Amino acid sequence: MQHILSLVRRCVEDYHMIADGDTVAVGVSGGKDSVLTLAALAKLRAFYPKRFDVVAITIDSCTPGMDFSPIAQLCAQLDVPYHLVQVPIYEIVFVCRQEKNPCSLCAKLRRGALSTELNRLGLNKIALGHHYDDAVETMVMSLFLEGRISCFQPVTYLDRSQVTQIRPLLYVQERDVRGAVRRLGLPVVSNPCPNNGSTKREEMKELLLQLEKQFPHLKKKIFGAIQRYPLYGWSLDEEQW
Repeated sequence: MQHILSLVRRCVEDYHMIADGDTVAVGVSGGKDSVLTLAALAKLRAFYPKRFDVVAITIDSCTPGMDFSPIAQLCAQLDVPYHLVQVPIYEIVFVCRQEKNPCSLCAKLRRGALSTELNRLGLNKIALGHHYDDAVETMVMSLFLEGRISCFQPVTYLDRSQVTQIRPLLYVQERDVRGAVRRLGLPVVSNPCPNNGSTKREEMKELLLQLEKQFPHLKKKIFGAIQRYPLYGWSLDEEQW
């Protein structure tokens, strides 16, 4: 956890993600990335010089076989309030509409439900679990599939909902996420979604894995390029703040 916390703290400070008095909601899907984000921020709040609180929100898509009770238990251990919101996303996407490409609609419905819950709770900052590898994969997917150079930002302000998204895990590589979750014994909720593991992102992950065998440290070079280019919102120049 000390290694993870050092990376998370540096990322939070580099991009001014947390202000004094913030209440940061963590979007907890039950996957390894969001669970580690929750645990890291809960630990960080104990010693970070800017005082902030943490709450956890899970959008339960009502997919058969999913059980979030381990997440509720983790939140109790971390002394983090937990909000479980049930939305019939599985039924809408797979039963009613029988979407052939369900990921886009599912993500849209999740975002809407999460935004509604944030507004209900009066919160305006949400931490998402995107990590180092996610940023690299997103940039390469954008280049290969859309013909443009882009990536999500470390900090994103959404005008419509007046919510700020932060991504404090951006300096943490996926292999470190897996290792930390395993060593810390953090609960991960298995995802029985029929489309799980068959996305373009999984294809890109496999492609980058193969390319790194021929071009060592390729992902490190791509991540560095994202910051040096810099893509919008990625500059480390303090003057922008």
